[in-house]
Amino acid sequence: MSFFSVDMRVLRSFISVVETGSVTETARRLGRTQPAITLQMKRLEDLTGKILFKQDSRRPVLTEQGDLVLSYAKSILRLHDELLTKLSSPDIEGHVVLGTPDLYAAYLLPSILALFRKSFPRIQVELRCSLSTPLVNLVQHGEVDIALVTRMPGFTGGQVVRQEQLIWVMGEGHDVHLSEPVPLALLPAGNIYRDYAIEGLERQGRKWRIACVSESVGGLQAAVFAGMAVTVLCKCALVHGMKQIGINEYFPPLPKIDLLLYRASGQSTPAATALHEYLAHYLGTLNADGRATIESVANAATAQHKATGGAAVTDINGARRTSTAAHETRPAA
Repeated sequence: MSFFSVDMRVLRSFISVVETGSVTETARRLGRTQPAITLQMKRLEDLTGKILFKQDSRRPVLTEQGDLVLSYAKSILRLHDELLTKLSSPDIEGHVVLGTPDLYAAYLLPSILALFRKSFPRIQVELRCSLSTPLVNLVQHGEVDIALVTRMPGFTGGQVVRQEQLIWVMGEGHDVHLSEPVPLALLPAGNIYRDYAIEGLERQGRKWRIACVSESVGGLQAAVFAGMAVTVLCKCALVHGMKQIGINEYFPPLPKIDLLLYRASGQSTPAATALHEYLAHYLGTLNADGRATIESVANAATAQHKATGGAAVTDINGARRTSTAAHETRPAA
C-alpha cells in the first residue's frame, strides 16, 4: 500500500476547481495565479498516481478516480478544520464590528454567523448595516473592523470572496413587468444594482420610471410584493412571493457582481482576524441560493489563521468518509 501526504491548500484548490468549474475563478477566489492552481492539480495527480480530470473536456470534469478523491478531500478538510476549531477557538475573545448592506446580512450571512457563534462563543459580533460606499469609508477610517460590500466603480483593495448573479424580480400574481414605462424599485443613485437596471433597459430602448427608492432591501421588497414595481436583486434574495423575470419577457440579461471583503488597516485583533478568515473562506462555500453547503455547516475552519495558512499535511489513506446532514433556515424577508 502506497503512502503519501497532501497539502491542505492543494485539497482546497482541488475542491474549488470542481465547484466553480474554472481554474481561473479558483485562482481569483484564492488569490493565486492560474499557473499556480494548474500546478497544484498536476501535483495532486502525480501524488495519487491517477488521472483526476477528463482530458477531452473544456471544463474540469472529474473521472471516476477524481470523484473518489473529491469525496475524501471534503472529509479530510472537514476533519482538519474541526480539529483546529476545537483546539484553538475557545481561547479567542473580543468585539468585532461587521458592516454590510442589509441584503447580504439577511440572505448570505445568517448561516455563517450562526456557525461562527458556535465556534467562537467568546467573540461578540456587532452587525452594522449600511450601503457599500459609506461602509468602505468607515472601514478605511477604522470605525468598522470588517466590511462585506458590493464592488463599485472606483473601489480599490478588498478581497473578492464571492460573485452573485443579478436578476430581475417582480411579485407573484402581478403583471407589472408589462407596464410601459417600466416602474422600477431601486437603490439610491451610485449603486451598481441601479446602474445595471437602467443601463440594460435603455440599451433595449425601453422606457422606465422610478416607482420606489430605498436604501434597504425591505423597501424594494415592499414595492415588489405590492405589484408597484420590478427590481434588481441578487439571486440569493429571491424569496417566496417573488418571481424572476426572464429574458424571454423582454428584460435584458444582467451580469454577476463581485462581493469584496475589507479589513481595517493597522494591527488586527485576534477576534477580527478570526471573523475575517471565516468569512473569506465560507462565503465561497454557499450555494447559489445563499444556503451553506453540508461541508460548511459541519464544523468551520475557524483557526486557519493560527495554523500557517492551512499548510498542514495529512495521510489521505487514514481519512474516513463521513457525511453530515444539516439544514439552515432562510431568514424571513
